[in-house]
Amino acid sequence: MTISSSLFAFDDAACERLARSGTPLFAYNLAVAEANYLRLRRALPDRVRLAYAIKANPHATLLRLFAELGASFDCASGGELARAAALGSEVRQGRIFYAGPGKRTEELATALDLGVRVQAEGWEDLERLEKLATGPVAVNLRVHPQGGILEGSPIIGGTGPSAFGVDEEDLPALLGRAARLGKVAIRGLHVFAASNQRDAGSLLATHGHVLDMARRLQEALGHPLEQIDLGGGLGVPYSSDETPLDVETLGRGLGALLEANPWFRGELILEPGRFLAASCGVYLTRVTRVKESRGVRFAILEGGVNHLLRPLLTGQPFPTRAVTSSGALRLTTLCGPLCTSLDRLGDVDLPLLEPGTLLAMGMAGAYGFTEAMAPFLSHPVPREVWEA
Repeated sequence: MTISSSLFAFDDAACERLARSGTPLFAYNLAVAEANYLRLRRALPDRVRLAYAIKANPHATLLRLFAELGASFDCASGGELARAAALGSEVRQGRIFYAGPGKRTEELATALDLGVRVQAEGWEDLERLEKLATGPVAVNLRVHPQGGILEGSPIIGGTGPSAFGVDEEDLPALLGRAARLGKVAIRGLHVFAASNQRDAGSLLATHGHVLDMARRLQEALGHPLEQIDLGGGLGVPYSSDETPLDVETLGRGLGALLEANPWFRGELILEPGRFLAASCGVYLTRVTRVKESRGVRFAILEGGVNHLLRPLLTGQPFPTRAVTSSGALRLTTLCGPLCTSLDRLGDVDLPLLEPGTLLAMGMAGAYGFTEAMAPFLSHPVPREVWEA
């Protein structure tokens, strides 16, 4: 199967040029990231805020671009808080959200100092914020749905037991305790229920359930919700036979949901990370060795799960092509240089390979280098190169 060029941020000539200075490396195209952001922004209603999920790719160059375009930022660690805060006072004023199931007290204190909206995971976050706050603090409460939500990805965890949020069935007891807080008030709802979902209809069905939950929460609280954070989950294709997400349909559907829920006058929040960053990056690596083992062709590469962990976690390889190589395709198992059989990047169709062949892996702008196991076995760290 011919791999669609839309899955790669650079053509063969550009990949060869970039690789001349040494491989392995990640190369990113800022123009692609900007186009992704602007297309999504145009498709969505004005009352939908985009908060880039820094976990997808935290590089300062990309964060500065999105900040200039008007994005807010979803942070999931103290380190990500620092990266967002470093973007300047304009970003620090109401454009940062802080989520995560294991916030440390000093990180919560930093969030308060920065004026960050905290996504509280449960009573522990609320209680510590109450002790730290010197004045009124509005928070969003993360709720783990009991059912009826598209949350089937193992990355998210499903609707079973979860380390994230407060279980929906435990909400009444938590709200009773929270009502006694003097400074901290729940002013929004946070639900993260999908991962890499490319069907707009499925996403909208999930968002409809979230709005129903939000209406019940608002009634229980007795005051209007300011924000409903719908989480992320906006997906991208990793192969030519996967259909891209129709963001125009998603935008129209969100507009219809807002019209159908006149009780809610606040803003919706989406946390796209992968959708904005994935297609802007490629990973370039060379073949170091090719071998046959009991009928299987293996290609050993300069980098493996120490540079790209996603294939091991999901079982799905990045789209891969042999740069300037052609010929009959054959199923090839891609392996990295690590001394472990876990170092596999997937099975892909590739032409004849030999040591030195340059491979390009597309959609590597999100959940690439910073998700990987770079220190393991002390192999060289790949370079990162940005082009406008």
